[in-house]
Amino acid sequence: MHPLQPTDWRKYIRSGYRLYFGSHGACPHALIGQFLGQVHHFNDLEVVHIMTLGGAPWSDPKYAPHLRLNSFFLGAGSRDAVARGEADYTPCFLSEIPRLFTDRTVPIDTAFVMVTPPDKHGYCSLGVSVDVGLAAVRSARFVLAQVNPLLPRTSGECFVHVDEIDAFIDAPAPILEHAGCEGDSAAAAQIGKYCALLVDDGACLQAGIGRIPDAVVRNLRDRSDLGIHTEVLGDGLMDLIQNGNVTNAKKSLNRGKSVTCFVMGSKKLYDFVHENPHVEMRPAEYTNNPMNIARNANQISVNSALEVDLTGQVVADSIGTRFYSGIGGQVDFIRGAGMSPGGKPIIALESTAKGGTLSRIVPSLTAGSGVVTSRGDVHYVVTEFGIATLRGRSIRERALELIQVAHPKFRDQLLDEVRARKWVPAFAAPAREVPELSGDGTCQVSRVSVAGEPMFLRPLHPSDQRRLQEFFYSHTDETLRQRYRQVPKRLSTEQAYRLVGVDHSVDTAFGLFARQGPRETIHGIGRFFRSGDTAEVAFVVDEAMRGRGIGTLLANRLIEVAKKRGIKRLQAMVRADNHAMRHVLAKLGFVFTRVPDDFSEFEGVLELLPGTEGLRPS
Repeated sequence: MHPLQPTDWRKYIRSGYRLYFGSHGACPHALIGQFLGQVHHFNDLEVVHIMTLGGAPWSDPKYAPHLRLNSFFLGAGSRDAVARGEADYTPCFLSEIPRLFTDRTVPIDTAFVMVTPPDKHGYCSLGVSVDVGLAAVRSARFVLAQVNPLLPRTSGECFVHVDEIDAFIDAPAPILEHAGCEGDSAAAAQIGKYCALLVDDGACLQAGIGRIPDAVVRNLRDRSDLGIHTEVLGDGLMDLIQNGNVTNAKKSLNRGKSVTCFVMGSKKLYDFVHENPHVEMRPAEYTNNPMNIARNANQISVNSALEVDLTGQVVADSIGTRFYSGIGGQVDFIRGAGMSPGGKPIIALESTAKGGTLSRIVPSLTAGSGVVTSRGDVHYVVTEFGIATLRGRSIRERALELIQVAHPKFRDQLLDEVRARKWVPAFAAPAREVPELSGDGTCQVSRVSVAGEPMFLRPLHPSDQRRLQEFFYSHTDETLRQRYRQVPKRLSTEQAYRLVGVDHSVDTAFGLFARQGPRETIHGIGRFFRSGDTAEVAFVVDEAMRGRGIGTLLANRLIEVAKKRGIKRLQAMVRADNHAMRHVLAKLGFVFTRVPDDFSEFEGVLELLPGTEGLRPS
């Protein structure tokens, strides 16, 4: 390794060469700037890279006679150059880009990288960006380096020996920071809460950077023994490590280490990873290999999207025919988490774009858009309106799940589309609700504990039709008699749709669900039917789950919702032999009297007094 002289450029670069530029915060801008001052000596160069912080000044049209950019992931500068037709975009999984270099499908002639000063053994660290850069260094004819003493020295598979570097410049420079999105949005905050509902203690995390990933990790500060195996380590994951939520103790692969292939965020983050042996840098062919990802149980993958259609196809790299970003590691981690025991691949996105005028949940993808993640890979789609569970669901069920997490003002339109396609029956209707973000909060999903077992309490939706039928057919005759005053032998699909297609802005119906992966099982349902200032309450609990406080839980939620809706009185008609239900409601303040001329029933009444929540301890 020797200092790079102005006369050396023709030694390491020739016309027609393919050049690699380093990534993210470790893009060697000072080195590239010196090269651009000499670029007029060369013709028909090709520059390849993934995302670079600090823009892509080499994509300026003035360099067009000498070089052309071919980017694997678009960012500032490269996106506009591709839109002008003056640069190229090559879609590829991040995990496979290194092999394009090493097997000479995309051979690298000269690699430009940023490194730390060498240690006493002659090894330089690639610092905060190992990703595809290590493969570029190992496969390039020539390696040129910007030696930067301000680059964090990281650990892991990230070292380059001075003998592998042909020439260098000394150029101290602060590492470019990534501030993410300014502020937070109510939608992103709610999405973070919903995604966090899917994360258990001991889970292994992959999350990017931005409003939604940051909102997710902020809601994990009560979790324990989390692990990290991720593509990018950002400030949010660092905060979890520093807060003690991350121990990496339950990982099967790289136990005790937080594993990533690049670090991007604030100076505080860069200082955190400097000489930190607990953060292990690995190249993208390792971190993003789906088989490696799957080796950690309970791998959680949170990725975003630009658009999702009603079958579950995900668009993430383009807006129509305009290329916007790249495939990156989304599919790598979606597939890895999908194969992980207990893993949960999640697509998280705000339900609308362009100030709420455009739905991101669409009946058909925008013409020209490319599918990044197939409908077969998607398990969960989360918006600010809830969690759509797609794994194992039919097209009919998927459409209804996704309509339910679309913005309410687009749901009728979406339902009309799928009815016209005969995907759902004509009698299926969307569940209407008070928008969750208005502060009412009565239609949100909540995680509760029943006898120490985590469950989900949420409104019933049309996509619960089959779950409701399963719940109905699990009942004994005695349960059916107590609930329906007879023993019905059938709950048809049409009847089930009527029971789950609730107008939650008037009536309400909550289900208590147990989750086993993507499978949801109903263990209890509570509902009320409103008439003016009064509402009639009813609920039913799975026989096998009785005596665990489920009835009290459901009744308390109904009382809470009634208060928020301005209902003044709750009524309950209970069979005389249904002692359990009468006991539950009496504890909550219902006063029972026999129904005149019908000694088989009692009527219970609860007056909801102004200024009280009408709640009693369970």
